[in-house]
Amino acid sequence: MSGTALRSLLFVPGDSERKLAKGLASGADALILDLEDSVAPQRLGFARGQVLEFLQANAECAEPQLWVRVNSLASGRLYEDATAVLAARPAGLVLPKVDSYMDIERIALTLEAIEAGNGLAVGSTALLVIGTETPAGLLALPSYPQAAAVHRASARRLAGLTWGMEDLSAALGARARCNPDGTLRPVFEQARTTCLLAASALGIAAIDGVYVDFRDADGLRREGELARGDGFSGKLAIHPAQVPVINAVFTPSAHELDWARRVVAAFETANGAGVTALDGQMIDRPHWLLARRILASGAAAEPPST
Repeated sequence: MSGTALRSLLFVPGDSERKLAKGLASGADALILDLEDSVAPQRLGFARGQVLEFLQANAECAEPQLWVRVNSLASGRLYEDATAVLAARPAGLVLPKVDSYMDIERIALTLEAIEAGNGLAVGSTALLVIGTETPAGLLALPSYPQAAAVHRASARRLAGLTWGMEDLSAALGARARCNPDGTLRPVFEQARTTCLLAASALGIAAIDGVYVDFRDADGLRREGELARGDGFSGKLAIHPAQVPVINAVFTPSAHELDWARRVVAAFETANGAGVTALDGQMIDRPHWLLARRILASGAAAEPPST
């Protein structure tokens, strides 16, 4: 995502100067400056100005990355949101309540005009799509890879997919999201799994959704470990206290890094063979690909050199 694997992405209300400043000190890999759900409609104009000032004031900061969640295409407010902030060059935009890939295509065309008007390279604004907040959006996710192959200009903007169940459960009228044992009920597990598969098929980041009980660090850790084990590369956060837990979960351990280095080294000495041996076991290309992915995520987690 923007060339960097992001472990933790923290939502911050765009109309709160105090929370924006607190977000900077949270240790999150990215902040998502919110103009949508956490901002009351009557404060949206103020929030746009606040986010613009924050982006400008921190334009030279390499970390955290600064993203902006705009309002949905259907709301009629997306154009004004994007126009208000793009001049300050955020890392990208987070798109909520996307109903279909054609929403992404329409947004991409809108962004082309805004980018050109601000002297930005057309296509330079990356997109992180929340793809499961409406029933139509969830049903459309499997069609993304085929649509992206046709609409290549908009596809090049796609940096990641994430999922959520708050808006989806409201749209469905669902009274329960989890089973008594804490596992997701089928429709929400479908949303999570479909997001992961679609992101993988597109070759972009799969970001796990929020864990709403920000006081439950153990629950967050368990959910994060499950997500990483399944292939998600990061997780959304709604409170600064969640960031250290998420960063720890999505940072490869020393044992994992050692295994990955030895796998890569084994294939380097195998002289092009598709299969080799390590620790008495046969390993092949899937092991090599996993090892490369672990090493890449480990490198992304390293602090920048001074």
